[in-house]
Amino acid sequence: MKLWGGRFTENTAPEVEEFTSSIGFDRRLYREDIAGSIAHATMLAEQGIISPTDAKAIREGLTAILQEIEAGKFSFSVALEDIHMNLESALTERIGEAGKRLHTARSRNDQVALDMHLYMRRAIVAVGEDMLYLLTALRDVAQEHAAVIMPGYTHLQRAQPILLAHHLLAYFAMLARDFRRLAGCWVGADMMPLGAGALAGTSYPTKPERVAELLQFGSLYGNSMDAVSDRDYLLEFQAMASITMMHLSRLSEEIILWASSEYRFIELSDAFCTGSSIMPQKKNPDVSELVRGKTGRVYGHFIALATVLKGLPLAYNKDLQEDKEGVFDTVDTLRFSLRVYADMLRSMRVHSERMRAVLEDDFSNATDLADYLAKKGLPFREAHAVVGRAVQYCVQHDCVLHDLDLATLQRFSPLFAEDILAVLAIENVVAVRSAHGGTAPVQVERQLQAAAELLSAYKEEQATRTARVAQAEFVLTK
Repeated sequence: MKLWGGRFTENTAPEVEEFTSSIGFDRRLYREDIAGSIAHATMLAEQGIISPTDAKAIREGLTAILQEIEAGKFSFSVALEDIHMNLESALTERIGEAGKRLHTARSRNDQVALDMHLYMRRAIVAVGEDMLYLLTALRDVAQEHAAVIMPGYTHLQRAQPILLAHHLLAYFAMLARDFRRLAGCWVGADMMPLGAGALAGTSYPTKPERVAELLQFGSLYGNSMDAVSDRDYLLEFQAMASITMMHLSRLSEEIILWASSEYRFIELSDAFCTGSSIMPQKKNPDVSELVRGKTGRVYGHFIALATVLKGLPLAYNKDLQEDKEGVFDTVDTLRFSLRVYADMLRSMRVHSERMRAVLEDDFSNATDLADYLAKKGLPFREAHAVVGRAVQYCVQHDCVLHDLDLATLQRFSPLFAEDILAVLAIENVVAVRSAHGGTAPVQVERQLQAAAELLSAYKEEQATRTARVAQAEFVLTK
């Protein structure tokens, strides 16, 4: 007999039972479900709704079930549909009548909402640790290669020389914004829905503030219908994850290019590459390719949940069972991607000589030639045209700008003087870009310092959230 089967006269069809069951994926919520039930039973006893003896039996029974699950000895049943019914059924079998009183003053609707809020808080803390791990790696690798000059690109064409550290710190900035968005996700997850019942609240003299206190929630939902139907906090997380994966996908594209035979700017560690089944010489950047590919998967989970929600009337509908698998996969995919990237970046070899050789054989200093003329008084548009003709001359004569002597340069403009040769030097082209946020060493050093300060602030924020989650877990052990 189903726990809800009192008004039914027929058994659920086997195919319907299989189709509607969620235990195959929501079993991972067992810790959250047990913690929520212990907090709920504690509150019920304190409010005089169940006896202290029943509450004690419930707590001890659930603790024993938790130990069984974590020892791999618990048997989950599809017939019992979900994690909530599996645990309640096992509890009642273990402690008898007291187990049947656990569900007093709550519904599976607010119960599952509580589980997902607890899960998301824990996931946000875990993802935050992984983000900080990658942010630290990006800053450390940038610091290690602070003096390396590389080509900067627009349209995948060489544009201007930049410091490799400057390039890596651009990704630091992206991931730092992602961490800020992750912190915003915490606000929506840190709301306590238990007490909303199925949709209309409860007639029992419950005290949801006490459950929130036990589980370390920062606030309560103000509307019971919103409490059981809200999945905005999951959408916010998936939107944040989609943006983060997009950033990692962009970095993946660059890593793949830089590691190619055509670029040869870096070499990835063998530990983060695979080979070919037919071509013995191949060393494939599979990690970067998979992160790039899995980005679409994370996008899909966001769109799927947004589509599930877009036509739902209030309050709870079975459609909301579809909120979990995509979220779980998003968390797993994002966490792996963040951590593997940190380890891969730390282990890659940077071929600074190759980068320098490329810069010595292109026109990345052309803008500086035009700026030189503009500073001499020539309007920039005219200076741009002069340098364009000089570049065309070099293309025709198979040379680059710094191969030209002063006499040749003066054929394009009499404003060129002896100091132009120093202006064209690659180190100078980088060093003069000392405006705020530029690639000059002095500016990159400031960016590195700012990154260190931001990391320190983020780690303090992270520690606060981590402590809250750890305190909520205490309900499982005390």
